[in-house]
Amino acid sequence: MRFQPQPLTPFRSARHFYGAELRRCREEAGLSLAQLSGVVSAGKSTLARIETAEIMPPPGLSSQLDAAFGTDGHFVRLYDLARREAHPDQYRRYMDFEREAVGVAHSAVQLLPGVLQTEAYARAIFRTAAEANDEVVEERVAARLARQQRMRGTDVPRLWVVLDEAVISRPVGGAAVMAEQLACLLAYSAHERVNIQVAPFSMGGHYLLGGSLTLLELPSGRHLAWEEGVEVGRLYEEEGEVRGRRLIYDVLRANSLSLTESAALIRRTMERFRL
Repeated sequence: MRFQPQPLTPFRSARHFYGAELRRCREEAGLSLAQLSGVVSAGKSTLARIETAEIMPPPGLSSQLDAAFGTDGHFVRLYDLARREAHPDQYRRYMDFEREAVGVAHSAVQLLPGVLQTEAYARAIFRTAAEANDEVVEERVAARLARQQRMRGTDVPRLWVVLDEAVISRPVGGAAVMAEQLACLLAYSAHERVNIQVAPFSMGGHYLLGGSLTLLELPSGRHLAWEEGVEVGRLYEEEGEVRGRRLIYDVLRANSLSLTESAALIRRTMERFRL
């Protein structure tokens, strides 16, 4: 079957314009995707997905494209614009990366990361949304539980979680829901590939009080960061930006309670909810 190029939408975003320009220059040069992949350090499928704006160009590719097409920094400048753009679909892209990650590190100051939430805890959270009705809530709960399937399989990623003490102290859904949630958290902490720490109130302020941070390690060794506030999230793919957030996370982790101390605090809190 003859390859049929997908239609482009160059004016939807800077990333879409980058992809359209890549196809334009490639076709003007008379190169197929396979031929271009022999010139630059990206495979045919990667180049195809960049053209349709399905993925961001990997770092370093833009300068190679400029050299291949003689475009005098055109793609480098486009990449600099595209990587700073807030993409409406970046959460979907983050989810794609999360599914393949071999290492995941979370920090949370208000709510447990979705991957660790019980069904009752997740339901209590989703019910707080202004537009929530029973059908919407149950759809979101089902989606949340589906994300957790990997944690029950054989390819569990290395997971490190730092929770602000507020996360385990806030009675989300009531005392019974919280007691069950903390018991589940203790069960997770016993897994050999899962580490859970608590940043105690006695620590005082820290940089990540304003939102949550997730760090991903991909099978290729590449690292990404996802930073999220109340309504806005952003995916960081640039090495320098990710490195800075890894350092912030490492400082928080180093100043948190040890794994043993954290488990003890979670257990004491759970017992208070059971009273």
